[in-house]
Amino acid sequence: MVYIPPLNTEIRRLIAAAGPMPVAQYMSLCLTDPHHGYYVTRDPIGAAGDFVTAPEISQMFGELIGLWAASTWRQMGAPANVRLVELGPGRGTMMRDALRAAQVVPEFNAAAVVHLVEISPVLQRLQQQTLAGISTPVFWHSSLEEVPAGPAIILANEFFDALPVHQAVKQPDGWHERKIAIDRNGNLIFIIAPEPVPHFEGILPPQVRAEPNNSIFEWRTDHVAMEIGRRIARANGAALIIDYGHAESAAGDTFQAVGHHAFADPLAAPGMADLSAHVDFQALAEAASGMGVSVYGPIEQSELLERLGINTRADTLKAGASRSDVVAIELALQRLIGHGRTAMGTLFKAIAFADPKVGVPPGFER
Repeated sequence: MVYIPPLNTEIRRLIAAAGPMPVAQYMSLCLTDPHHGYYVTRDPIGAAGDFVTAPEISQMFGELIGLWAASTWRQMGAPANVRLVELGPGRGTMMRDALRAAQVVPEFNAAAVVHLVEISPVLQRLQQQTLAGISTPVFWHSSLEEVPAGPAIILANEFFDALPVHQAVKQPDGWHERKIAIDRNGNLIFIIAPEPVPHFEGILPPQVRAEPNNSIFEWRTDHVAMEIGRRIARANGAALIIDYGHAESAAGDTFQAVGHHAFADPLAAPGMADLSAHVDFQALAEAASGMGVSVYGPIEQSELLERLGINTRADTLKAGASRSDVVAIELALQRLIGHGRTAMGTLFKAIAFADPKVGVPPGFER
């Protein structure tokens, strides 16, 4: 008997009732439906899950982020109470490693209060276990808006790629939103709306407007980036965002599904696979800068980590390590900063936002 995911039935019901569903609505349901959403119902990270993130590859990643945060705090004027915020903290691994490394700056540790923005009860339980031994106060929130106002350092690693993405397809009469419908055989399929999106051409970057017919353009709502910018501009602070994507707005279909560490059909099993799309760093920067913050980057992840001292840290870890551990450290290092097809160094980018008074954040110096 063929297993039909519960969310499949709900999505078909919604399409039957309201018509074809925008890609962003489909993605939101698949990932965050309160009963059957992918992130709400499982731990997706690690060898037993569907993908691996940089903090799970090596402790070096989180440690460097912790030192970045401590150094940025000093540039902020060392406020006595700083909110150390992480969006989408996974298992809590990055925050654990960051706080451990930041112990070399005890004044920062004394000033920091951790705020984790997490919607998944499964992942929140894992974060509580991971962070159980730390002395820093930790609070959980379902949205960034719930985090108390005040000086803040905001971190987001592989967060924006999972935010719902809209798609539009260029046709001779304009750009039509891409949607999901049910074909005559009962399968979920992509279609395009019959009417073009009003006034869409005028808001597109010039390089996208010039694309040929049938090109696909993706965009997200700006509210998270704008909220980050607003907080930083009003109360002093900085943000570091690391994700995979393109430095400039561009056409292309990057909507994808990953299950068991392999690419999958995004329409095959709603709620059972991770859905994501590349981050448009140009759009991210424009949304945040509109709130009055300075923007630095994007730069490649390899460039950021090398500037922050990952090679030196790797050498320190290898000193006195067993031969097998040395090999593991080298493999992890190359995964994080390498430029090959399976490495993160080039595909992943880093961008920083800061209150203009803070100056250039560590790793983004020209």
